[in-house]
Amino acid sequence: MARNSLGREIPATFAGKAILPYADPYALLPERDHASRPLRRVNPGADKVVKSLRQAIEASGLKSGMTIATHHHLRNGDALLGRVVREIDALGLRDIKIASSSVHPVHAEIIPYIEKGIITGLECGVNGPIGEMVSKGELHCPIVVRTHGGRARALISGEVTVDVAFIAAPTCDSYGNMNGFYGPSACGSLGYAHTDALYARNVVAVTDNLVPYPASPISIPQTLIDFVVEVDTLGDPSKIVSTTTRVTKDPVGLQIARYASQVIEASGHLKDGFSFQTGSGGISLAVAEQVRRMMREKKIKGSFGCGGITGYFVDMLEEGLFQALFDVQCFDLRAVESMGKNRRHMEISADMYANPFNAGAVVNRLDCVILGATEVDVDFNVNVNTESNGYLLHNTGGHSDTAAGAKLAIIVAPSIRGRLPIVRDAVTTVTTPGETVDVIVTERGIAVNDKHGELKEELLRRKVPVKEIRELQEEITKVTGKPRPLEFEDDICAVIEYRDGSVIDVVRRVKE
Repeated sequence: MARNSLGREIPATFAGKAILPYADPYALLPERDHASRPLRRVNPGADKVVKSLRQAIEASGLKSGMTIATHHHLRNGDALLGRVVREIDALGLRDIKIASSSVHPVHAEIIPYIEKGIITGLECGVNGPIGEMVSKGELHCPIVVRTHGGRARALISGEVTVDVAFIAAPTCDSYGNMNGFYGPSACGSLGYAHTDALYARNVVAVTDNLVPYPASPISIPQTLIDFVVEVDTLGDPSKIVSTTTRVTKDPVGLQIARYASQVIEASGHLKDGFSFQTGSGGISLAVAEQVRRMMREKKIKGSFGCGGITGYFVDMLEEGLFQALFDVQCFDLRAVESMGKNRRHMEISADMYANPFNAGAVVNRLDCVILGATEVDVDFNVNVNTESNGYLLHNTGGHSDTAAGAKLAIIVAPSIRGRLPIVRDAVTTVTTPGETVDVIVTERGIAVNDKHGELKEELLRRKVPVKEIRELQEEITKVTGKPRPLEFEDDICAVIEYRDGSVIDVVRRVKE
């Protein structure tokens, strides 16, 4: 075991692969060229359409020991991954790795196939029961958690080879041209699937809306698609919405949002050309509402909003508060509708959004991002992967990517969650390093990273309740008491990769 720069113990290998310990947010440089996929030739008259998903799997050449991928744009409404795994089992294949963009609670249906040895590893973020069972030692399946940008980097560099990508295509023609804007399973952006289509060795388009050639507009083109298969349904698009997409009415949340908006105003970034990202939770949207009001009052014309887009950002675009939206994934059906009709609402790939190893990701152009946390610590490190019980329950998403790229990364969180203090001596799991976090906002006050001395002085001048991080911690623990430390076994069940591929932390099995 070695220690990374944050003092976390990191093994030399995990799941048979060598590990590089995290050292710095920006220093690691790429050492690989772009990965390649086999060239192919499709002659005139060839038919890409196969009769069933099982035939598509057979035609793709998938064999035991290989890796598959799907995307999570349908989020908790996705029906494709479970369907693919069932067919793999029926074909007698074993030792399959899944390198999807994320798995969600709906994918608990694959747990029996992990137990049977059909699925033997997850190279993706995990939300829900699978992560919890692995954390408890009830399920044995090594997990590598990557950021959205980190996953794109891993596929493009060839660090992860996807043998067959199954792309849920809400609209698709018989030659493989597709988009996510229309059809019964419309999900909007296909931003995560773009990288799969470009770099997977075989690509299968799966659709429940086969339309006459050519599908229009084209998000992912026919040149990248090997087979097309029609199924009865891709899932339930109403379950794209996994969290509230309404502004919170909770007084604590509203106070946090007011403080966060004061930080943004004091930072000097709120001016023409302002670029902004928030999540879809109630507090984040309350911050967006405050920012929207200030932009209207000051007649500010923003540059872009980005990330996972909600109808709230669509309204800001249509009001003229932003010139454009960059959308890697739609978080609600209002955003899906907007993508199908507004050219200024632009679909982007996860590579363009957040890959640190390209010629410049969108996150590098962000002025401000609003992010959440399950825990923060006195060094400004943030945890979003594990809960206070130590269970792996959440994907990293774009958290580390946007914090590294934005000029101002603001963490918003209630000071007490589940009767436990949000500020710890050390977080259970480091997701995002404190070097890239600028401000922590709670309803009890604001902590500003020491690297932003001028911002701290400006907030104090405005009589905003700025507190030292340890002062804030002490105030909270007077109410909650000091939490009892969690106990873990030595077994490592997951590693948390930073966006550059180094390992920032590990998840150990919880001692029950």
